[in-house]
Amino acid sequence: MWNEPSAGVAVAALDPSGSGRQPQPAVVASVEPGSIGEELGFEPGDQLLSINGIRPRDLIDYRYLCVEEELCLEVRDANGAMHLVELEKDADDGLGLAFTEALFDGLRQCNNNCPFCFIDQQPPGRRDSLYLKDDDYRLSFLYGSYLTLTNLGEADWQRIEEQRLSPLFVSVHATDPELRSRLLVNPRAAQVMDQLAWFDQRDLQINAQVVVCPGLNDGPVLERTLNDLASFAAGPWPAVLSAAVVPVGLTRFRPADDGLVPVDPDCARRVIAQVAPMQQHFREVLGTRFAWLSDEWYLVAGLPLPPRDNYEDLPQQENGVGSIRAFLEELDAATEDLPSAVPHPRRCSWVVGQIVAQALQPVAERLNAVDGVEFHLIGLPSPYWGQDQVVTGLLTGQDLLTGLQGQELGDELLLPSVMLRQGEPVFLDDMTLEALAAQLPVPIQIVHGAADVVDSVLGAVEENP
Repeated sequence: MWNEPSAGVAVAALDPSGSGRQPQPAVVASVEPGSIGEELGFEPGDQLLSINGIRPRDLIDYRYLCVEEELCLEVRDANGAMHLVELEKDADDGLGLAFTEALFDGLRQCNNNCPFCFIDQQPPGRRDSLYLKDDDYRLSFLYGSYLTLTNLGEADWQRIEEQRLSPLFVSVHATDPELRSRLLVNPRAAQVMDQLAWFDQRDLQINAQVVVCPGLNDGPVLERTLNDLASFAAGPWPAVLSAAVVPVGLTRFRPADDGLVPVDPDCARRVIAQVAPMQQHFREVLGTRFAWLSDEWYLVAGLPLPPRDNYEDLPQQENGVGSIRAFLEELDAATEDLPSAVPHPRRCSWVVGQIVAQALQPVAERLNAVDGVEFHLIGLPSPYWGQDQVVTGLLTGQDLLTGLQGQELGDELLLPSVMLRQGEPVFLDDMTLEALAAQLPVPIQIVHGAADVVDSVLGAVEENP
């Protein structure tokens, strides 16, 4: 899954000449109404320098330091004046402060050279954050982003243990030491089994990911990898909670001689046929299916998605495992009690990635059965990335302009929020939402979930200002 760092996460990492390790002041972005921070007079733009004499390195340190009942805060206000703020509070009371960045000492970037790295498969000249190779264990703990464990020093491992930073999310790809080193182009990648044992010995946990590259780590290699991971999944406190199996994503910008081949329907069916009996075995031995196939495998293979119960508690939903099934479930609930008619005629369209359009078609048919509704579901490929079967979140502004040309859009276009960068109205190709809207013949309504889509189709929400 594509996971661009949020706006402001890694400003220090953009300076190649800086070490990025010296913590910068934590800049307040917002203050929760009624919080201790508001009572103390904190305002956006204030800089938190230290807590009880310690400068926090990141949001994790901040949270740990704020557990103390007696705090002395060193603060520089927006005008540059320095303040020492002393307070007493209950241990479980937070300050109600949100910051412009989660990391105050810069992003830990990747030191691997994986040929399938999506970041390296982009055109040059886009915004800086698109080229940041997040391999930071702190963002993994805070937000569930995947890391490889190859750039950790002794102090990092010590901190993970002392602060109990668990679970982390680890891209494994292969447990065979030699193969993993070749896949990541990094000799340190060979240590993965020892690292898994380290987590196991300390009652710390991870969720694992395997990006399948046909001909490299599929077949018997994939079977070994999943069985090796499952060997750490038994007992009352398993070190490996789950393993997601996802297909490699390749774009037209990758080198022609990288040796990678895309996943096709035959490959997808082979992987499904291989993993399905392993899931049943794991369920019998471990009490869970443990290894999970992302939704893309079934969509590429042309097979129906598994029923919702097969995903158990959706341990890898953010990695595309069961996310479409869960969304369909939400759509089913949102369309369970539709009106027979709408008071005012509604003509609108909803654009999604081409790979998911067929799965969403039954929902479109239910909505079109409402008298007065004319609803167009449009599934688009991505010429920008060179992918016909693409997930919705990878569609770019240029893809929309190209794909929507000549389409029947009705009176309004519903656009999923997953296409836009978190916190900013901009697509992956740097086209802004405003620029797209100026070139389309109908207004755009951003939709954020299943209920929002249905309400928009039925005219139950106001248009974006």
